[in-house]
Amino acid sequence: KSKFYFKDFTELFPEKGPREVKKILTKLVNEEVLEFWSSGSTTMYGLKGAGKQAHTEGED
Repeated sequence: KSKFYFKDFTELFPEKGPREVKKILTKLVNEEVLEFWSSGSTTMYGLKGAGKQAHTEGED
C-alpha cells in the first residue's frame, strides 16, 4: 500500500489528537517526505516518489 488516509495516521498515533497529527503530516509534506494525492473526492498521503502514480509520471 503506497497511499494512506488521514484516519490511518490518527490510528497510528492514538495518543495524539487529530490536530497534532495534521500538523505532523503537513510538516512532512512541506519537507517533501510525504505528498498529497487526491482522487477528487478524497485526499491521501504517500511517500514522495513512491507508488503507481509516481511511476506513471516518471518520478522513479
